[in-house]
Amino acid sequence: MTDKQFEAAMRKIRRGDKNGLQDIYEAYIGLIYTIVKDILHSKENAEDVASEFFIRLWDKADSFQSGRGHKAWITTIARNMAVDHLRKYGREEVSEAAGEAAPVCPDHETADQESPVERKVLADVTVKEALAILDESERQIMYRKVLGEMTFREIAQSLQMPMGTVTWKYQNAVKKLRRCGYGTGF
Repeated sequence: MTDKQFEAAMRKIRRGDKNGLQDIYEAYIGLIYTIVKDILHSKENAEDVASEFFIRLWDKADSFQSGRGHKAWITTIARNMAVDHLRKYGREEVSEAAGEAAPVCPDHETADQESPVERKVLADVTVKEALAILDESERQIMYRKVLGEMTFREIAQSLQMPMGTVTWKYQNAVKKLRRCGYGTGF
């Protein structure tokens, strides 16, 4: 979704037109859910917070300022909502991965022997394994860069981090993923 499309959707929301919210939802539910789930480490809580995000977006429509980049704005709201959830409910939910050994690079030698369904399942697992290799800040940056198609400047704003740190962490994340054989399209 371009800035102009987002601004048009926000104008619809300000007029009370739910189609504007639907447009934003369809464009960004995946990104918002991914950001929130990575912070909360809980599918159920991430679903709740992602749903609440769109209610909050509806309520905050008047506070959006055109021309300042919408992706950084929405990802900052999502991140803050996830952090607020942690503060409010504590860290009661323990990640399923807690206590497990550190992820290792998977073996890709059997890929030719798998059915299309097995390849799809393994591809999904492989992506999860790849992201598990990264630390939390690297994952957040990768989500925003790859899924959110955000610029480094927008990422730096949304994470409240210097742009040099964002680019450095992004490059480190790409190196880690490539060392384990994950794509070159970053």
